[in-house]
Amino acid sequence: MTVCEEESRKLMEALGLKHEPVAISLIKKGEPLPEGYARPDKSLRHCQAIMRARKGESLIIQADRQACPVGSSSLGITKLPEKVASGEFHYNLGMYDDQRAAQKTIEVRPALEAESMEATAVAPLSKAKLKPDVVVVTGTPEQLFWIIPAATTFSLGGRITVNMGAIQASCVDSTVIPYITGNVNISLGCFGCRKTTDIAPEEMLVGIPGSKMSNIVAAVEKMSAKAIPKSREKKV
Repeated sequence: MTVCEEESRKLMEALGLKHEPVAISLIKKGEPLPEGYARPDKSLRHCQAIMRARKGESLIIQADRQACPVGSSSLGITKLPEKVASGEFHYNLGMYDDQRAAQKTIEVRPALEAESMEATAVAPLSKAKLKPDVVVVTGTPEQLFWIIPAATTFSLGGRITVNMGAIQASCVDSTVIPYITGNVNISLGCFGCRKTTDIAPEEMLVGIPGSKMSNIVAAVEKMSAKAIPKSREKKV
C-alpha cells in the first residue's frame, strides 16, 4: 500500500466521502509525460477530468485535449483567448451584468504563466503515479468542513481566508490557488463545473496542497475520534 493509498483511505473513512480524492500533478513544459495515465479519446475540461478521476480514471490532459480555454489558460497550458480576456465570453453566458465586470474577473484571477505547463495528470489519490501537487476533494459542506480546521486552526488556531469566484471553481479555486499559495482553498462550485459535470447540487470542492496532505489527514483522524462523531449525533 502506497502513502497516497493510505491517506485516501483514511480521509474517505473519516469524512464518509462518496468519491475518492483526486491527485493532480502539473507537468511542466519540457518534462516527460508520466506512464500509467490514459490520454482521453476526446477533449475534456479540467473539471470533467477531476470528476472522472474521482470515479477511478487516471488521465493525462495535454493542450490538444483541453476542452476549456478558460481553465487551460489559468493552468498555464494554453494562452488566454481574447474573447475571454475581454470579458465577452462570460458576459455572453449571462454570468455578468456587463462585459467590464467579466473582464475584471479574468484580470484578477490567479493563473500560471501561459504555456509554462505541458499537461495535467489527474488520478484517484490511491492510484497516483506521481506525488500530487494538489489534491481535490468533492463532497458535502459538512464533510469538507473538517478539512478547514485540519488545515490550520486545529493546531494553530485563528481563522482561514478563502479566495473564491463565481467561475473557475475546479481550475482556479481548487487547483491553481492551492498550487500557488500552498494553502487549502474551497469553492462552492461554478457555472462550468455545474453545467458540464455530474457534480451534485449539494456538493462542493476543496483543494489541498500535496505538501500538506499528511498533516491534514493526521488532524482529520484525530478529530474523527471525538469531534466529528459528536457533531454528527442525532439531535432530539
